[in-house]
Amino acid sequence: MTQPWWRDACQPLDSAAMEQARARQQQLTKPAGSLGQLEGLAVQLAGLQGCERPTLERVAITIFAGDHGVVEEGISAYPQAVTGQMLRNFVGGGAAISVLARQLQATLDVVDLGTIDLELALPGVRHLRLGAGTANFARQPAMTEAQWQAALAAGRDSALRAAEQGATLFIGGEMGIGNTTAAAALASVLLECSAQALSGPGTGLDAVGVRHKAQVIERALALHGLRADDPLQALACVGGFEITALVGAYLACAQQGVAVLVDGFICSVAALVAVRLNPDCRPWLLFAHQGAEPGHRALLEALQATPLLALGLRLGEGSGAALAVPLMRLACALHGQMATFAEAAVADRSV
Repeated sequence: MTQPWWRDACQPLDSAAMEQARARQQQLTKPAGSLGQLEGLAVQLAGLQGCERPTLERVAITIFAGDHGVVEEGISAYPQAVTGQMLRNFVGGGAAISVLARQLQATLDVVDLGTIDLELALPGVRHLRLGAGTANFARQPAMTEAQWQAALAAGRDSALRAAEQGATLFIGGEMGIGNTTAAAALASVLLECSAQALSGPGTGLDAVGVRHKAQVIERALALHGLRADDPLQALACVGGFEITALVGAYLACAQQGVAVLVDGFICSVAALVAVRLNPDCRPWLLFAHQGAEPGHRALLEALQATPLLALGLRLGEGSGAALAVPLMRLACALHGQMATFAEAAVADRSV
């Protein structure tokens, strides 16, 4: 029996390039380790790009959008119509990620997997229409097999487009009213942790709203009987179209040899699903920031990830990842352009 595409081999890191980059770091005009996390980042990027001096000139950003049936349970401070309205804002250039993409000179691809308005037709948006949002997972599985397979494939296709365009870094963003509830439900299953510990305000719920959100998740998990060792079943039952597409994109990027910069809470949940499905994708995942959602720290710990930033962000859209790109570019510039002790005629340490 042929294995599913998401289990195909990921590209290996170039260990020779990493060793060359590591050796270069030891020769630069600074005390060893004095640039902290930036040094390791440059070395890892060298291994991902297969060159001693990596660069991040071409960044591809894809926003995946989809609505969530669980909004029927009153778990969001905003109405579902906002998902479609934000799609218009993305391609109109007014959203945070639109501004950031322009500043980074990154490409911005917007993929509508299925909003409640199936008649929505916006120039510049890829409308895939897998359904009018997912089903209410508090009452039934969120997605059919055909839907989650198509959402995974949509993510894969976005990664393939980025690879064909020569992207050296892929950022996936998400938009979908109710998706912090889906993400918290998935995290609760995969981390075997209570929904109360992982649920946060999302779009702005108060304490009562957060407790209700956690209760809805707990009821749903009891209904579906999900297990941590079956991430695909968890994804199908309580996930979302956009979360599933992110999983597919992360896996395909690792298979194509394109580095990924993971955004916040929701994207980190997708990253954990991807790693559970194919652990060899993990080296291709870099982590931008630790967000304000309470469950994000636990996810990062499970992924053994050290994020670059901690700014209290919870916007989503891939915005936190985009904000980290200049820092990554500077890490590459320092690594590639600083003089060595020999070049600068500066004495190295004597012991």
